[in-house]
Amino acid sequence: MLRNTVLVDALTRRIPLVSDRPTIIFGADVTHPHPGEDSSPSIAAVVASQDWPEVTKYAGLVSAQAHRQELIQDLFKVWQDPQRGTVTGGMIKELLISFKRATGQKPQRIIFYRDGVSEGQFYQVLLYELDAIRKACASLEPNYQPPVTFVVVQKRHHTRLFANNHNDQRTVDRSGNILPGTVVDSKICHPTEFDFYLCSHAGIQGTSRPAHYHVLWDENKFTADELQTLTNNLCYTYARCTRSVSIVPPAYYAHLAAFRARFYMEPDTSDSGSMASGARGPTQGGRNTRPFGNVAVRPLPALKENVKRVMFYC
Repeated sequence: MLRNTVLVDALTRRIPLVSDRPTIIFGADVTHPHPGEDSSPSIAAVVASQDWPEVTKYAGLVSAQAHRQELIQDLFKVWQDPQRGTVTGGMIKELLISFKRATGQKPQRIIFYRDGVSEGQFYQVLLYELDAIRKACASLEPNYQPPVTFVVVQKRHHTRLFANNHNDQRTVDRSGNILPGTVVDSKICHPTEFDFYLCSHAGIQGTSRPAHYHVLWDENKFTADELQTLTNNLCYTYARCTRSVSIVPPAYYAHLAAFRARFYMEPDTSDSGSMASGARGPTQGGRNTRPFGNVAVRPLPALKENVKRVMFYC
C-alpha cells in the first residue's frame, strides 16, 4: 500500500532520536473562543504517535476546560470511585496505554511538542504539564519515568529570514524564499536558552515564516543538530499533503483536533459525556463538568473508542 506520510528512514529504522528505542511523540494545543464569547470553554487537544518506529499515525483526545485556560487540565486526573477507590486517568495515561497496545512496548523516550504558548507562560505551562506527564507515567508503574523533552512551537511572530543573495539559486527556491530545511540557531536566538528557527516548508506565495522552537526541558540530552533534524524530518510526514509543512505535524494535528472539537460543542442543556480521555471521569452519569468560579464547563460529546485510534481530525 502506498503511503505518502512514511519516511524512507522510518522503514530502515534510521530516524534520528526515534528508531533506536521506543519513542512516543506528543502534540498538544489549546484553542480559545472568539473575543466576546465570555462563557464558551477553551478546547484542549493532545495527540500521540502510535506506530513506532514510523511515527506517522497519531491517536487524538480532546477535552473542554475553563474559559481562556491555557494549562491543559486533563493531562492527568485523580478521582475517587465508590467501588475502585482512588482512580487515575487523563489524556497522557490513556495515550501511553494505547501506544503499548499498538506497539507491544512501553515508550522509553517522550518528545512533547506544545503549541499555542506565549513566552510569558512558558514556565507556568512547563511546570504544570511536565508534572502531569510524570504523574501519568508513575501511575502506570511506580518507577516508570522515561526521559522527557518538552518543546514549545511558536508561529505567531514577526521574524522573517532572507537569503544574502536572491540571485543565487543554491540558496533560494523558485518563489525567492530560503530553502526548506534552513535553520537559524544563533545571533537572533537567545544567548543561553535552547531555541531555534526552522523554515521546514517551501513557500508558495509571499515570504515564508519560520517556526520558532523553544526547548524548555530536555532530559534526553539531545544535541541541537539532532533535534533540528528530527523536527525537520517530521514535517515531511503530514498526512494531508505530499509537501513539507511549516510546523511539526504533532502540533499541527493537535490544533486541528481542538478546532474540530469546537464544532462538537453541545448547548447548555446537553447531557453528553466528556470527549476527554477517561470520559469515565470524576462525576457520575458520564459527565465531566469542572466548575470554574461560578461557571461550569460544558462537556463535549463522548468520543467512540474506535474513533480515538484514527486520525479523525485530518
